[in-house]
Amino acid sequence: MEKQKVFAGKTEAEVWKQIEADLNSDQDIYDYSAIIEQDGKKVDLIIEIDLGGGFEGGYENTAFSAVIADPKGFKFAVHRDGFIDDIGKFLGMQDVEVGYTDLDKHLVIKTNDETKVKALFSHKHVREVFDKLEDFDFGIHLHSVEHSDHKHAFLELNIEDGITEPAELRKLYSAFYSVLETIDNFKEDTISSD
Repeated sequence: MEKQKVFAGKTEAEVWKQIEADLNSDQDIYDYSAIIEQDGKKVDLIIEIDLGGGFEGGYENTAFSAVIADPKGFKFAVHRDGFIDDIGKFLGMQDVEVGYTDLDKHLVIKTNDETKVKALFSHKHVREVFDKLEDFDFGIHLHSVEHSDHKHAFLELNIEDGITEPAELRKLYSAFYSVLETIDNFKEDTISSD
């Protein structure tokens, strides 16, 4: 993988101008890694495209990831209907509907806090992005990190597609960042929607 790039700014427009210029300057993006620093938050963006060869099949993946502060036990997992998922049952999560017909019809949403997960999808642009995604998983995952004895919570979106079109990536990033901000607002018990 190529060296991880860093793009920083206070607003999405500031960071995205830099990212778009970088993506447009590199015509063959097969391993792309960037840290997006926006208004004090850090989001990792990784794009991997392996065309395969010979007897090997290729793969594609686009991923957004960010460490989140103490989610106070809140967990959720989202994927397209039809994806086999029993892990949520073992983690104490139940299937829920968020009250938006398009999402409830196409997505499986598991959580241990129905009110909070509904707040994550209260923004129209977030619902529009997730309604269109196909092969993906989205949720809070726990991972060990270097120099720490306990696991840290990460918000992660993994898409089985190598997305390199800047406008499409920006929509995904915007939805991801909106959910990240909503989770941060849970600490302050203030949740807003549009």
